[in-house]
Amino acid sequence: MTLRGMRFGRYDYAAFLGFTSYAACAMVAPVALVALARDLNFPLEEGGLGAGGLLHLGRSLAMVGTMLLCGFLAARWGMRCAVGYSLLLMGMATLGCALAPGYGWLLAATMAAGLGEGVFDGLVTPFVRDLHREEEPGRYVNFTHGFWSFGVLAAVLVYGALLHWGMPWRGLIGLALVVTAVPVLLLLLPERRGEAYPERGEAIPASRVWAQSWEIMVRPRFWLFFAAMLLAGGGEFCLTFWCATFIQLHFSASALAGGIGTAAFAAGMFLGRTGWGILIRQNRLRQLVVGSAVFAAAASLPIPLLRPDAGGGAMSTLLLLYGLLFLTGGGTAPFWPSIQSYAVDRLPGTDVTMVFVLLSCAGIPGCGIFTWFMGVIGDWWGLRVSFFLAPLCFLVMGGLIGWDWWRAMREKQVDF
Repeated sequence: MTLRGMRFGRYDYAAFLGFTSYAACAMVAPVALVALARDLNFPLEEGGLGAGGLLHLGRSLAMVGTMLLCGFLAARWGMRCAVGYSLLLMGMATLGCALAPGYGWLLAATMAAGLGEGVFDGLVTPFVRDLHREEEPGRYVNFTHGFWSFGVLAAVLVYGALLHWGMPWRGLIGLALVVTAVPVLLLLLPERRGEAYPERGEAIPASRVWAQSWEIMVRPRFWLFFAAMLLAGGGEFCLTFWCATFIQLHFSASALAGGIGTAAFAAGMFLGRTGWGILIRQNRLRQLVVGSAVFAAAASLPIPLLRPDAGGGAMSTLLLLYGLLFLTGGGTAPFWPSIQSYAVDRLPGTDVTMVFVLLSCAGIPGCGIFTWFMGVIGDWWGLRVSFFLAPLCFLVMGGLIGWDWWRAMREKQVDF
């Protein structure tokens, strides 16, 4: 299949479906959080918002643990097998969440799923980049990351509808496991002659992987991108995780209405990522990130100010909220893949895979830390107030990339 000069094969489709299944497993808790919390005795309206946010913080910490190791795993076993087995672990641990009798079990199973998700998230970007080394990899990375958003969009709509029609939250996990099985098979079944994944050759010793990591970490510019990724992950997942709960609690709405809100945000991200993947050129990634940061902040700032009793009625206010979430998703879309691709260009001479892995080790904790902190703020001052955290993340992140852009122009390393 080709699309404006972009060519896709078996392992591209495995990456697309891998992101989709990753989203399907990750989104059960955010969409079903209200029902799940009541079932497992930590109701959100009675001070359980922090416990809800802790689920994702625990998952994120587990992800970082294996993400730090995924460079070694890829070097030892090869990129294809490492990505395939990570998805298999994610699916099996997600099944454990369905069996949870209480909060402690759920937290432990969520963290176990995070172990597989960490390897997948750390390796999938260099996995795609290595498929298209001789082309413009930034386009393929943006396009492929769009399937995370597609998975979120599909999952929240289906999950929200099924919850609305009475399906228990535990039953939703079976759907996620079916989706996960397909990319696992694409990755782990024997390769066809002439269509092998382009592995990097012989196994790389651990000492060399550590040396590659150290070479990146001693560069001051790396830490600017590290901070930008931390904020990008935080701003994105604050909205992904909490907007369905916000709609259910503050608009007295159903799980379906909450799912539609998350779906609106995900739809904006999907269109933004796939669209920019088709259109953007590698040397314009910095402009894309800075402009999108300003746009996302402007679109998300009014969200916590909306009230169901405002003039025009609850339904019109809810529709306005959906529209703002869609626009915010479009603005948020290019942050994660574009910052990583831009960082590779700004850190010449370093190992590309380890740059992607180490930056993902910032984005994933950002997702967890800010999601948990948003819940804590919600317990203290209300979930409305905590929603101002997202535009703040976007603006600071855009400022960091803008600063690097300005420095690059002064150093004559980029044009305007």
